[in-house]
Amino acid sequence: MKKSIKNDILKYVRENYADEPDYPWSKDNESAVLRHKNNLKWYALITTIPKLRLGQNSGDVDIINLKCEPLMIGGLLSNDGYFPAYHMNKEHWITVLLDGSVPHNEIYNLIDISFELTK
Repeated sequence: MKKSIKNDILKYVRENYADEPDYPWSKDNESAVLRHKNNLKWYALITTIPKLRLGQNSGDVDIINLKCEPLMIGGLLSNDGYFPAYHMNKEHWITVLLDGSVPHNEIYNLIDISFELTK
């Protein structure tokens, strides 16, 4: 995973929500879940998946899954770097590539939205 993007996201979450990533899978120390302290609901998943899972060429890609309003998801999917949610409810979650195609500020805004929707 591109450490700078992942590290930037984790720093943003620490500074704005005082949350630390959770690494719930013993065989995977890279995939991070961000969750609320009070209800333990996820508001983000950062992981690496095969590009083929998103209908792209071979290789791996770093992603973040975030909860969004269904109407917002429709608009986002027309932009580069956005996909129907990988391994989540596609009506309420979206996958965002962490390859530089989506600006950091857009990702931070979506984290804020996801955080609020999962409170």
